[in-house]
Amino acid sequence: MTDFHAELTDRLCRYAAIDSQSDADSATEPFTGPSTARQWDILRLLQAELTEISAADVTLTDYGTVIATIPGNRAGPTVGFLAHVDTAPQFNATGVKPRVIKGYNGGAISFPDAPDLVLSPDEFPYLATKQGHDIITASGTTLLGADDKAGVAIIMTAARHLLANPDLPRPTIRIAFTPDEEIGRGVNPRLPADLGADFAYTFDGGAVGEVEYETFSADGATVTITGVSIHPGYATGKLVNAIHLAAKIVDTLPQATLTPETTGGRDGFIHVTDMTGNSSEMRLKFILRDFERDGLSAKGALLQQVCATIAATEPRARITCTITPQYRNMRYWLENDMTPVDLARNAARDLGVDPVSRPVRGGTDGSRLTEFGVPCPNLFTGMQNIHGPLEYVSVQDMGVAARLMLAIAAAAVT
Repeated sequence: MTDFHAELTDRLCRYAAIDSQSDADSATEPFTGPSTARQWDILRLLQAELTEISAADVTLTDYGTVIATIPGNRAGPTVGFLAHVDTAPQFNATGVKPRVIKGYNGGAISFPDAPDLVLSPDEFPYLATKQGHDIITASGTTLLGADDKAGVAIIMTAARHLLANPDLPRPTIRIAFTPDEEIGRGVNPRLPADLGADFAYTFDGGAVGEVEYETFSADGATVTITGVSIHPGYATGKLVNAIHLAAKIVDTLPQATLTPETTGGRDGFIHVTDMTGNSSEMRLKFILRDFERDGLSAKGALLQQVCATIAATEPRARITCTITPQYRNMRYWLENDMTPVDLARNAARDLGVDPVSRPVRGGTDGSRLTEFGVPCPNLFTGMQNIHGPLEYVSVQDMGVAARLMLAIAAAAVT
């Protein structure tokens, strides 16, 4: 069995050390290019590395996506493999210092730059199953960025292997590395045509065995509250404090039953992610999530109703609520043709891996690609505890994912 251990370790550590965090508040027009200039650094690096390993048609598009071809040697559908280069805005991603814990002993993992931080198998049972594995984490003050640089490393490693072994059976394969997935801008409307795949896969999942074809449907919402500003010394009967109204909106929403921390399984939520401004004007940002269209629509209607109710209590204020579509559950399309899902499941079984399909309480670039007409399930990478300082990944898990890409390529030939 091919051992990609050293290459995967090297690639992930190199890629993770590059700051490529996206920014939802960037002034860059959505889908015209990455939201942050720093994402170009890793995109250009991947462009150069794909050229170095002799991939064909290597292109860095003006909208910030690297696309390349692994020429096929058998008839079959054109298959795409994608990963995103950006890291989540929710936690510090500057100065990432990846470290490799060789032969993990099964105990609690400490962090050199955050002595009070502990990654414990008691709290995270999946870690308990990785005794003897090589575990990669950051140093405690940043996220690691295995989401989704583990996916990038997996695809690059498997691509290099295919190109170095031209007799390995595969159809034409297209590779793409996208920006801004974490802020819902990863799939430019031009990407489906530029990719030219009959179907595709994102390597952006977690535990070994995950073959996912159902994600949240998602909207974003921005609530703007404009109060009445006046000197506080002369404010009696005149001042309308926008902060107070913002707090009332958040407090009026059903926090006990409709927030991320109180929901699970197939339940959706309304999540307030940002509150910025001052007593004159406040801006609240929300993400709305549900697996069904009706449920998502109902959550948007509830937020708008709450805003209208609070606005009615203070007619001197102005409150607006704008809801913006982000992505939709890929299941709506994939359930009509499960070919790529079944192909990945069978390839996993051929590797001795039991495929598991659970609803993803999130989204991937595959959500939008599928909506745009390129069926695109999501596959595991091994990454865990994403978007925070306890993020980690097993190199052995990544190795299984790299072999899965090769197995899918071989199974896709006709």
